[in-house]
Amino acid sequence: MKILVFFISFMWVILGVFGANGNSSGGSNRPKNVNIGTLFTYNSVIGRSAMPAILAAVEDVNSDTTILKNTKLNLIMQDTNCSGFVGTIEALQLMGREVVAAIGPQSSGIAHVISHVVNELHVPLLSFGATDPTLSSLQYPYFLRTTTSDYFQMYAIADLVSYFGWREVVAIFVDDDYGRNGISILGDALAKKRAKISYKAAFTPGGPKSDIENLLVEVNLLESRVFIVHVNPDSGLNIFSTAKRLGMMSASYVWIATDWLPSLLDSSYMIEPKTADLIQGVIALRHHTPDSDLKTRFSSKWESLKNKETVKFNSYALYAYDSVWLLARALDILFNSIDAITFSADPRLRDTNESVLHLQSLRIFDQGPKLLQILTSTNFTGLTGQIQFDSEKNLIHPAYDILNIGGSGSRRLGYWSNYSGLSTVPPDTLYIKQPNTSASSQNLYSVIWPGETTKIPKGWVFPNNGKPLQIAVPYRVSFLDVVTKDNGPLGVKGYCIDVFEAAVALLPYAVPHHYILYGDGQRPPSYNNLVGDVAENKYDAAVGDVTITTNRTRIVDFTQPFMDSGLVVVAPVKETKSSPWAFLKPFTWQMWGVTGIFFLLVGAVVWILEHRTNTEFRGSPRQQLITIFWFSFSTMFFSHRENTVSALGRLVLLLWLFVVLIINSSYTASLTSILTVQQLTSRIQGIDTLISISDPIGVQDGSFSYNYLRDELGIAESRLRVLKTHDEYVHALQGGRVAAIVSELPYAELFLASTKCQFRIVGPQFTESGWGFAFQRDSPLAIDLSTAILQLSENGELQRIYDKWLNRNACSNQTNTIDASRLSLSSFWGLFLICGVACFLALTVFFCRVCWQYSRYNAEVDECDIEHAETRKRCLCATNCCKDILVFIDKKEDEIKEKIRRKSGDSKRKHSQVSDGPSS
Repeated sequence: MKILVFFISFMWVILGVFGANGNSSGGSNRPKNVNIGTLFTYNSVIGRSAMPAILAAVEDVNSDTTILKNTKLNLIMQDTNCSGFVGTIEALQLMGREVVAAIGPQSSGIAHVISHVVNELHVPLLSFGATDPTLSSLQYPYFLRTTTSDYFQMYAIADLVSYFGWREVVAIFVDDDYGRNGISILGDALAKKRAKISYKAAFTPGGPKSDIENLLVEVNLLESRVFIVHVNPDSGLNIFSTAKRLGMMSASYVWIATDWLPSLLDSSYMIEPKTADLIQGVIALRHHTPDSDLKTRFSSKWESLKNKETVKFNSYALYAYDSVWLLARALDILFNSIDAITFSADPRLRDTNESVLHLQSLRIFDQGPKLLQILTSTNFTGLTGQIQFDSEKNLIHPAYDILNIGGSGSRRLGYWSNYSGLSTVPPDTLYIKQPNTSASSQNLYSVIWPGETTKIPKGWVFPNNGKPLQIAVPYRVSFLDVVTKDNGPLGVKGYCIDVFEAAVALLPYAVPHHYILYGDGQRPPSYNNLVGDVAENKYDAAVGDVTITTNRTRIVDFTQPFMDSGLVVVAPVKETKSSPWAFLKPFTWQMWGVTGIFFLLVGAVVWILEHRTNTEFRGSPRQQLITIFWFSFSTMFFSHRENTVSALGRLVLLLWLFVVLIINSSYTASLTSILTVQQLTSRIQGIDTLISISDPIGVQDGSFSYNYLRDELGIAESRLRVLKTHDEYVHALQGGRVAAIVSELPYAELFLASTKCQFRIVGPQFTESGWGFAFQRDSPLAIDLSTAILQLSENGELQRIYDKWLNRNACSNQTNTIDASRLSLSSFWGLFLICGVACFLALTVFFCRVCWQYSRYNAEVDECDIEHAETRKRCLCATNCCKDILVFIDKKEDEIKEKIRRKSGDSKRKHSQVSDGPSS
């Protein structure tokens, strides 16, 4: 702060400024005149549009009797002359003129310096041109930006980059506060879209054209072809004239310019042919100002304005005009609440030597804090739309027009706003709807790119430095069909190499590449180290049997998997010999038990249902018991000789015979499989068995399976045995050194085929993963090769390559155990349930019918014969009643019906005689 005060004092001595015209008062509460200042470069693209707009705004305010009443704005203008040094001096001189506010500055660099001064003097600074995002309201409370911050413009560019699918851009910018800070925000915005600035190309403000040419030659050697140009409008065309001369305005190039380019073009009635030829196909952003009657009237008025040097105006003219009206409205409110405006000396400067430093002219605006509060809370509609500030003192509803330069003019591709993102609908109509920035809602009209093509450029090419891709290939010791060293031109061969070469051949551009063997050839390399070296830029890519894992995807980008490679368990197996009791194997013991119970249950139910009506189910107790057992089990072979006559008995028997048919068929099929198919068994049934035991487990050297078993499944490291070669696999399994080997599926299939299926895969595959090609993060090749791999899969080429290298006489992936062929109760409980329910319903109907007959039988007996009265008394005993019911059930149904019919007739005759007796 001491340095700043000394600097101000030094400037003041040089300028010799001792005072300024004050704000005069006419004796009333409102001053007669009030000083306001402006700071901008007159002879600049922005200044030539802003000056007539500011003068017109002051004239309109002073002639409007509805605002400021009798107070007139006294405009004090200072030319910063495109110089930070001169601009700072001019700004200090302006602050000594007792201005209540200043319109400007145009330069972000000057705004940074002068904002420290206005903070101390409490003079609001309304800038219509300083768009540097770092001019924050917290550090500079008296700086009020009346235009849109570049913070939003950079996020608009990031959305454009994401919309067209680009991942890297080159930033070309002027090396000052405006350029550096804007590009810094762009980097943050791109990072949120998984994109980045691959190179920052800065040049000195006002530097020679040779610097620009050297800069463009350098960036043209880079991979990215998307260039973001963030410069000043006065020198920006030098970028494109140099790029045109270097052939960088042709097809495959993408140029995106910030609002400086539309500001330059909008100042002319039409684009000059020479200028238009330089910028064909460029995309540019322009501040969005909605169409309105106010804007139309201002456009009509522009032609009659004095002191104008441009035929048309740019958006900064509109913001400058609105800044004057914003200040006028705020002053009007301020004057209604105060008696007078006053300035006071800074107490910190009272002890200074006035005759030397002349600092007394720098005075504090006493009503500055209140004016600032009124400014930030003002809300009105101006030429640029709604003028209102958010909590961070930014204009609400920031928006941009997306333009495409073509022919002799430009056309609008759409709009961007922080409310709705990219859209072909004006943002003013979207504010009444719910905000929506989802990827599916983003939309723009088609673009005509440099080279007059409508095809979206891919945004990158291989660098023009003659260096091919450095591709690391694992130097395998075993399973050489996957990938290995070769003496041919490529230096490597195998399944993975053929897939990569076929995918590269489908790309619409050449991919120069060179294979480098990774490893010493004595043992398999570490694939984690291989992927790590790619991430550390030691190699451009890794091609081979590289498994895609979660940890690896955090540091590199993988292509679409071209091979499934989940982990499986390989174990030794032995053939099961046939057993004399093999005929019992098709069913589990639970199935045998339930089946036997149902045979007896169905026989008993049919006997109960048929006993009263069918003579074949009657006889002595011994004979009836034999009938039940014979009938039950003879249904197994459909050889029962007893006929069923009752409807309920036939229903139960029909359902049971259907169940028997299913059981017989299943038993026959299972027994056939057990006796004819080779049965292989292993004490290892899968990964769960390996976890539960303590035997050693073999893993392939260099594979991710070692870390997976140790870290994910918690298997002790002491149990893991690293196996390097095919022979070690065989010896470890045959010699019992390991209980099983955990390997990736492709290796397991190759191993089984080479050992003539001496071992087998047991249990299911317990992880899901695949092989992919690894590239550095954000490499566009990963995306393009993924598409090519999908094409290989769809046209059958991927399968052809697989058949060429890896297709062998396949072994069965699973052991065929007897237990796997056995049928359990779980497969048939539905049939047993249906049959059981049918038996229950049939017995329920049967006993209801018997009870009904028994009640009728007893009633007839009571009315016919008095002798049966003793029987009723005996029936009071429960035991006798049950016995009578059982005796009743054992009788033939025809006999019961006959007795009931006969005794019913006797009862009717007896009643007839009783009724005739008294009448005679």
